Amino acid sequence: MGRRVVVVVVVVLVLGGGGVRVLPPASSLLALCHMVIALRSGRCGDQAASCCALCCRERVEAREEEKDSSPLHRSLIHPHTHPATQSHSVIHPSRARIPEDLKPPPMFGNEGPAALLLWLLAPLQISAEGRGTPLCQPGFSEDIYEAELSEDVVEGKPVAHVKFVDCGRRDHVRLRSSDPEDFRIEGDGLLYAARSLRASSARRTTVVIHAQDVETRERWHTQVQLTSPAQLRQQAKDTPTAAQTVREIVFLGQRSNSGGALKRRRRDWVIPSINVPENSRGPFPSELVRIRSDHDKTRSLRYSVTGPGADQAPTGIFVINAISGELSVMKPLDREQIPSFHLRAHAVDLNGNQVENPIDISINVIDMNDNRPEFVHQIWNGTVPEGSKPGTLVMTVTAIDRDDPRTANGMLRYKILAQTPESPTSNMFTINNQTGGIITVAAGLDREKVPQYTLIIQATDMEGNAMYGLSNTATAIIRVTDVNDNPPEFTTDTFYGEVPENRVSIIVANLSVTDKDQPNTPAWNAVYKIIGGDPTGRFAVPTDPASNKGLVTVIKPIDYEISRSYVLTVVAENDAPLATTMHLPRQSTATVSIKVIDVNESPYFEPNPKLMRLEEGMPAESMLTVFTAQDPDRFMQQTIRYSKLSDPAGWLRVDPANGQISTIAMLDRESPYVQNNLYNATFLASDSGIPPASGTGTLQILLMDINDNAPHVFPHEAEVCERPEPNAINITAVDRDIHPNAGPFAFELGSRPLDVRRNWTLTRLTGEYAQLSLKIGYLESGIYEVPIIITDSGNLPMSNTSYLRVKVCQCDHNGDCVDMERIVAAGLGTGAIIAILLCIIILLILVLLFVVWMKRRDKERQAKQLLIDPEDDVRDNILKYDEEGGGEEDQDYDLSQLQQPDTVEPDTIKPVGIRRLDERPIHPEPQYPVRSVAPHPGDIGDFINEGLKAADNDPTAPPYDSLLVFDYEGSGSTAGSLSSLNSSSSGGDQDYDYLNEWGPRFRKLADMYGGSDD
Repeated sequence: MGRRVVVVVVVVLVLGGGGVRVLPPASSLLALCHMVIALRSGRCGDQAASCCALCCRERVEAREEEKDSSPLHRSLIHPHTHPATQSHSVIHPSRARIPEDLKPPPMFGNEGPAALLLWLLAPLQISAEGRGTPLCQPGFSEDIYEAELSEDVVEGKPVAHVKFVDCGRRDHVRLRSSDPEDFRIEGDGLLYAARSLRASSARRTTVVIHAQDVETRERWHTQVQLTSPAQLRQQAKDTPTAAQTVREIVFLGQRSNSGGALKRRRRDWVIPSINVPENSRGPFPSELVRIRSDHDKTRSLRYSVTGPGADQAPTGIFVINAISGELSVMKPLDREQIPSFHLRAHAVDLNGNQVENPIDISINVIDMNDNRPEFVHQIWNGTVPEGSKPGTLVMTVTAIDRDDPRTANGMLRYKILAQTPESPTSNMFTINNQTGGIITVAAGLDREKVPQYTLIIQATDMEGNAMYGLSNTATAIIRVTDVNDNPPEFTTDTFYGEVPENRVSIIVANLSVTDKDQPNTPAWNAVYKIIGGDPTGRFAVPTDPASNKGLVTVIKPIDYEISRSYVLTVVAENDAPLATTMHLPRQSTATVSIKVIDVNESPYFEPNPKLMRLEEGMPAESMLTVFTAQDPDRFMQQTIRYSKLSDPAGWLRVDPANGQISTIAMLDRESPYVQNNLYNATFLASDSGIPPASGTGTLQILLMDINDNAPHVFPHEAEVCERPEPNAINITAVDRDIHPNAGPFAFELGSRPLDVRRNWTLTRLTGEYAQLSLKIGYLESGIYEVPIIITDSGNLPMSNTSYLRVKVCQCDHNGDCVDMERIVAAGLGTGAIIAILLCIIILLILVLLFVVWMKRRDKERQAKQLLIDPEDDVRDNILKYDEEGGGEEDQDYDLSQLQQPDTVEPDTIKPVGIRRLDERPIHPEPQYPVRSVAPHPGDIGDFINEGLKAADNDPTAPPYDSLLVFDYEGSGSTAGSLSSLNSSSSGGDQDYDYLNEWGPRFRKLADMYGGSDD
């Protein structure tokens, strides 16, 4: 390798004399071209470069079949690449083309030596380039970039990515777009939308990107071709399906250098989308595209795709041939379900190692017209006012087509098929064929003639093409709404009514109107107004909502004596104003004649109430005033009688004929019936009408005060300590009169008894208050009555001697009385003592009841012991066996034997020899005192207990195992003797040791049978 490089360098040095620059090995081939041209012409320029490129290309083409995978082949076959168009053609990098005007004439001939030198050195340079490191040259990685735009491009959305090889000049290279208003480019090569736009409205489909080095001023440029969806659809239409060829997508991945390391190519591709029509009939599988890698020349590869439609749901739609890389669709597609698929293609070797970077494949489903338009509602309801002008929008109907709205398949057009009724014309309405808005096109809508129209609306896709488009229909019901085009009209010109005077809220007359508009609407509802004949506003005309009639109503009292009749002018209108297009009278008027009926009115006092001022103390039978009433019925000859209705104090009297008021008692301002110096009395005036009417009047008497009340002391009782130090008594003068007949007051101690002024002293504090205190150092405890003389300030002063009851007592250090009487009275009042006594009595009764209850319970317990014997007393257990009733001879017995004998007779001594074997031996028995007869059957329990106790303590009682005679049954008894019962086993056969465990009562038997042999 070193030898080849040296040869190249020597050649370059030898040719350097011609002005050719020494270049690195990466550009040696081009340098040789320059040198050859320099040798020939003595200069180097664009012509030399063109010549070099041409000869190099011809050389490579000559060796293409011999060494297809050579690194030099790859570098020359893809000097500048760009994506192919979207037609179904092979996608691969295009070869660089030399313009015809720059091609030099053939070199072989006159330039034989130079060409020969170039051909001799080319293999050396090819070998050096294949093994050396190429020189970095700045520039765009592609001459042309292709990108597909969505229909709606949002501002700031990236649309393409270009790569610029800066060779370390990143900070000095600036990128610029040729259309900055629509697209801007950032320093990282991303092309963004500068504003929101539609792809079809973009001003340019090709954007030129300029790059400039700000230091060297060197410039580069590339092109970005933007394709809109409409252009893709047009290309799909222009290219027949039968003529489509399978596209080939080459991985934009990696290649190996001479050392075997992977080296990324400086090529960026924007893979165009693959368009597949929906609802295709096959045959399936249908091949879409072929994916291959440049590495398939040297090794075996396996291809695969991932993503929705391949290995993700829905699976099985797209399948790739792992060996050939052919991507096929397996079934018809439905754009309405999935409009596009995004797959990722992978290439790996047989060991599963990735040999290329994955590429993204976008598959768009082309829409077909397979869906009819569907109206949102099958029946549409709208309204339009009657009398509407042409061009009035009625409503908008909407239909939806599931096909692509960006194509004719989803572009709808509307039209009206029929109108019912066809009155007054058959084309009263039209429809906007694009928006579906229904508007009026003719005048003459009249609700009273045609209240409703029915339209049949049709929506057709394919932009309304009747031959190719699909259609659907819906019904539009248009209701003509009422407007006020008919004013209300009174049914007659004059209405009559009458009303009694002084009556309100009564209906005088009913006014009726007719209206042709729709009932119960603002255009039909009538409104009545009085425009004449009622200057004082005594009448109103509300509307009855049910009948739409006007109700003439009295709202203020009417006086027959003022006006005997009224003539009103009433106008009728509607709630809604009349339509401005109608040339009709604005309103309708009528006359209402009202007659006033005279009634007997109540007399009235004037003034009412009547106020008069009087001094209190006026004596009885004094004439005060004349309080008369007026009769409003001037045309009736009636008399008025007066009576007293309310006189709380009973001070007044009224003359029934003339209304003169006089007193029957003295007037007193201090009376409880006088409030705020004012006394009220009510009188009644009644006329002689049939029926009579009456009215009331109030007389208010303002009583002025005179000095007729003497002052007195308050309080009437007080307490003071024996010694004058702790406290004194504050007293107040009280006078029922008011100023100036009250205070200020004069206070003075009475002169009687004589010790008053010696023991007490009275100090005047103010004109209303004074203070009483002890004058001496000590006064014995007790109750004292101190006379105090109080004099008011009246014009004729009045004095009064009031006795203050003072209790002198012992006081504590706080000045409070502590005498024992007070303590007793406070602690043990009469009520408290009674309560204590009642509690004691109740407690005694409870104790007594408790004692009685205890004694009764003890007796009950004793009675129960007779029926329930102790457990350890075996003899008390009564075993009842089955008994049969005896015969008559067994039931005949002497009842006297059951009675307790008064005396105990000794048993009859039986002769020896006739005693039964089972009888007890006769021994002398102790004599017991005879018990008296039980006084009452209730003592039977005591009797039994005493007998039981005596039996237990009887020392002569036989042992338990002796033969006892319980009763002699007599001869001839069917029952055998109990003594003759024998056991079939002898006593020696039984084990009687258990008798030792039965207690002391069985100890005797245990000793006899259960003991040892001794």
